[in-house]
Amino acid sequence: MTVFRRLLAVLTGSALIVAPDAGAAPDGGVPPVSPQAAAAGFVDVRSVVPDAIVDLRYATPDNFVGVPLYPPDARCLVHESMAPGLAKAAATLRTSGDVLVFWDCYRPHDVQVRMFEVVSNPAWVARPGPYARSHEAGRSVDVTIAENGQLVDMGTGFDDFSARAQAFATDGVSAAAQANRARLRAAMTDGGLAVYSGEWWHFDGPGAGVQRPILDVPVD
Repeated sequence: MTVFRRLLAVLTGSALIVAPDAGAAPDGGVPPVSPQAAAAGFVDVRSVVPDAIVDLRYATPDNFVGVPLYPPDARCLVHESMAPGLAKAAATLRTSGDVLVFWDCYRPHDVQVRMFEVVSNPAWVARPGPYARSHEAGRSVDVTIAENGQLVDMGTGFDDFSARAQAFATDGVSAAAQANRARLRAAMTDGGLAVYSGEWWHFDGPGAGVQRPILDVPVD
């Protein structure tokens, strides 16, 4: 029987420490999403990428705000339109022994507002508006790669508000990190997902930039 487990990235070097997934069903499968999530067309990313490492940083204090913004049992929800692309990207990475790590998926509007209050610079944090798009619509993800149980070197960590975080940065980014970023981009591009030039970890799915009604979907 396949057992789905949540892998939490802990900053002890780059080691990934395995912990049981609090959101897993008793039989080890992926539980159904909430009625609100289903109505919005959301799916749990683990039903799309079974070996995904889900490390939602905003469900922990390990983020630029410094406090949890999601409940501890938050799930990585994405719009179903992203499913084929993420499955394809994960399959591409899997051939070389890599696994997709998800740092953020669907993000509620009130969390976006809180984040912008802390960093009110639209170059780094999207300004909340009267509509949903990108993360707020479940059509963007923040991801990286793990290899042999460890995060690969990407030159910066998550939410690094510096020029080195730009997707195609070279200054201050080692050749190895540039190659790792390129490997991630190639796999995501293979799945039809586009990198945001300002953040190497942010990828948009189909229709990510379309303005949609603000959602009221819980992340757990």
